[in-house]
Amino acid sequence: MSDPMRPRASLRTAVVWEVLKDALDRRVKATGRDVLDVLDTGGGSGNFAVPVARLGHRVTVVDPSPNALFALERRAAEAGVADRVRGVQGDAHGLFDVVEPGGYDVVLCHGVLEYVDDPAEGVRNVVAALRADGVLSLLAAGLGGAVLARALAGHFKEARQALQDPDGRWGEGDPVPHRFTAEQLTGLVEDAGLEVAAVHGVRVFADLVPGVLVDTEPGAVDALLKLEAAAAEVPAFHSVATQLHVLGETRDAGEV
Repeated sequence: MSDPMRPRASLRTAVVWEVLKDALDRRVKATGRDVLDVLDTGGGSGNFAVPVARLGHRVTVVDPSPNALFALERRAAEAGVADRVRGVQGDAHGLFDVVEPGGYDVVLCHGVLEYVDDPAEGVRNVVAALRADGVLSLLAAGLGGAVLARALAGHFKEARQALQDPDGRWGEGDPVPHRFTAEQLTGLVEDAGLEVAAVHGVRVFADLVPGVLVDTEPGAVDALLKLEAAAAEVPAFHSVATQLHVLGETRDAGEV
């Protein structure tokens, strides 16, 4: 099957997608079931949900935006997976108003934790949606990446503000309510009862490299993808990543 992500867009998603595919494969082997039940909270128009459905799994997308869910329905139909993708309107806070707890093999919580009032409660909710041997894919904004980006743009006061702010915000105009360190995210996952199986830095370089270099230099996209993949697992780069990805598993989820 071809890569579900477009080359340019894959610079932002490739690391997470590869980790997620591996987690899905391990769950298939562990359960003996070819079709898993996957919940994508805040899944929007289906950037991950549709490719997951193309792998043969059933995906429920919970998102507060009717427009995003309409786009999801259209995208799933175009990909030929409309029968495996279901969109429902809701959010992480009221998750169990729209889905059943304990009903999913894998839960995706990508780009959600930054916007909930209580991140700890948000993680507990999505973990409660997992089956006893489930896997959580958690993706959230990284503090270090924002600090670095503001500093490189010449906004030194904002960079310092983000570094010192409890929520990692650089000022009143900051559109992101919360940013996290790797230690904070892993702590939230562990406090919710899961074991941390892996931590990856996402978009370590992609947001810093001028787009003109990537678009015009022959082979640049592939080379940058490989660099991102190599740096993703190195803890030293977690502190400067734009996003952080944590894979959380129940005690038996990684056993085959």
